[in-house]
Amino acid sequence: MSARRFPRYVAVWLDVLRRCHRVRPGLTRAALLCRLAGLVTLPATGLAAREAIDASGRGVPDAVVVAAVVGAVAFALNATIEVLANAYRTEVVSRVGLTVLDAEIVGAVCALEDTDHLEKPEYLDRVTVLRGAAWSIVDGAWGALDGLLNLARLGIVLLLLGTVHPALLGLLAFAAIPLWFDVRGRRAITRAEVDTAWRLRLHRQLFSLLTSAHAHKEVRLGGTAAELVDRAEREWDLTHRARVRAQATGAAWRFGGWVVFTAGFVGTVALVVHQARVGHASAGDVVLLTTIAVTLRTTVQRTVDRAAETAGAGRLLEPYLWLRAYAERHEREGAGVPAPDRLRQGIGLHGVGYRYPGTGRDVLHDVTVDLPAGSTVAIVGEYGSGKSTLVKLLCGFHRPTSGTIRVDGEDLDRLDRRSWWRATAAAFQDFGRFEVPFREAVGLGDLPRIDDRDAVREAVVSAGGAGLLERLPDGLDTRLGRAFGGLELSEGQWQKTALARASMRPAPVLFVLDEPTASLDAPSEREVFGRYLARARAVAAATGGVTVVVSHRFSTVADADLILVLEGGRLVQSGTHAELMARGGGYADLFTLSEKSFANP
Repeated sequence: MSARRFPRYVAVWLDVLRRCHRVRPGLTRAALLCRLAGLVTLPATGLAAREAIDASGRGVPDAVVVAAVVGAVAFALNATIEVLANAYRTEVVSRVGLTVLDAEIVGAVCALEDTDHLEKPEYLDRVTVLRGAAWSIVDGAWGALDGLLNLARLGIVLLLLGTVHPALLGLLAFAAIPLWFDVRGRRAITRAEVDTAWRLRLHRQLFSLLTSAHAHKEVRLGGTAAELVDRAEREWDLTHRARVRAQATGAAWRFGGWVVFTAGFVGTVALVVHQARVGHASAGDVVLLTTIAVTLRTTVQRTVDRAAETAGAGRLLEPYLWLRAYAERHEREGAGVPAPDRLRQGIGLHGVGYRYPGTGRDVLHDVTVDLPAGSTVAIVGEYGSGKSTLVKLLCGFHRPTSGTIRVDGEDLDRLDRRSWWRATAAAFQDFGRFEVPFREAVGLGDLPRIDDRDAVREAVVSAGGAGLLERLPDGLDTRLGRAFGGLELSEGQWQKTALARASMRPAPVLFVLDEPTASLDAPSEREVFGRYLARARAVAAATGGVTVVVSHRFSTVADADLILVLEGGRLVQSGTHAELMARGGGYADLFTLSEKSFANP
């Protein structure tokens, strides 16, 4: 843990401890009091033992009894306090880690104003390290506090040893050596965990692929299970080897530290025994030394362990602080003027280009076009032509790498992203499958109205899902998804659920349908497009909103007000269906081919 980072870590630990006190004040105070009491009970045990022996030598039996009772009570309290402190601490750490800090980490991930970070390995590696780490971060704050109190206890113990012989204070220097050695070892472990995070992420992805209900058919038909298992095992093996080597390095550093400490400790004990033999120390001093010696190793061990845990917290705190800073930076960048609740001019794209992070190729090139307010715009093109990327830019999930997108003349980058998302409704080709009651799976499209059963039912009907609703055993309250004992929908039924979710917002200024019918047959597709073109007219009348329909099937979008034809990330044609057919070329050829394919299935 570098000196430069340490103040930042301390600030996090103090903040975490304040949260613990705010969430569970009674248990937090009880755990702290137990830790403070432990500073007294251990030294009291040794002092009482010395007094009992010395009083016996002086022939004072009453003093022997009192000292023995005090020592016994102190020893019992020390053991009891340790158990209680750990129990209180575990309860507080679990409550705050799993219900407060974990929610904050997930919230920071979900609050980012675009989705570019999902394409960045540096982001994904840190999120991999943070997965399930909230408990450990909170525990690390308590570990830092324990480490501080253990140092105080160690100081008290050494002061007691100093009363026997000043030379024993030299143990303090020997006690610091294992700390330094352990920190060096922890650095190797931390570095290895960060460096191998991407391999661990790949292993988890392969595991998910092998156990996914969506991929199992292709895995079995292709006979790829063994190959994927081998790859997953290889990534795990490489990760495990690198981390084991780092653990071995850390263990070697720790062993070296303890060798030095043990040598110093044995030497100081031998000195005191010699002093007792020549009459410069009492029998009580020898007992005190023996009592403290038995516990000193444990005290130093705890101090080292807690210090090691604190130093190792950099493994989690550094990604945690990075994520917080990343989210805060993007929060500031995302804040801006509110999105309009009605379009008057429309949405203009001016020289828009985009390149995904970490790639060397633009997927969109110099796209310039105006989408008039109240218009229905169809984007067509072959797979990989850039249709979905253009939609993501319009939704504000990505920022153009060149050019600008303007909403009623205002740069989209200057709009507050959350208000723009609240003004947008969309159904995407990679739609979510929310395994919750059906009414919630639909109602999530407009959170303020999630409990409005009439609104949910209306959205389902408008998406052509009335038949689906009738077949659900418990109607709107039917739980979806086998993972939680619910009903598993077909691909087309999941897609209709997503379409219904997109219909929940009654008056968006941007309404997007990105390949919304990929899982439906041709008649169902035409029916859905007919419904949504009618809905587009209603949206246009209410808000001047622009409806954007993405499809690779040319025959379904002929009624759009404006058709954009993309090819290789470039806008090659635009106009109405009639204009494009009269002009000839790519659109006319593909439309004719599409019509023939539907006419002759």
